[in-house]
Amino acid sequence: MKPDLLEILRCPVCLGELTLVARKTEGTEVVTGTLTCAPCHVDYPIEDGIPDLLPPDERE
Repeated sequence: MKPDLLEILRCPVCLGELTLVARKTEGTEVVTGTLTCAPCHVDYPIEDGIPDLLPPDERE
């Protein structure tokens, strides 16, 4: 995931801004990490460069 996407990504639950915590990067790409919504206290994982923005109750 490119960090520039934070400008357009929003929490699917409350439409709040997300904060990025990168755990592994390759160049400028975030390979693993977390997107966090402070108002909802919800974390959205990033795996293999793909953010999982499904609401928590819809994840497997």
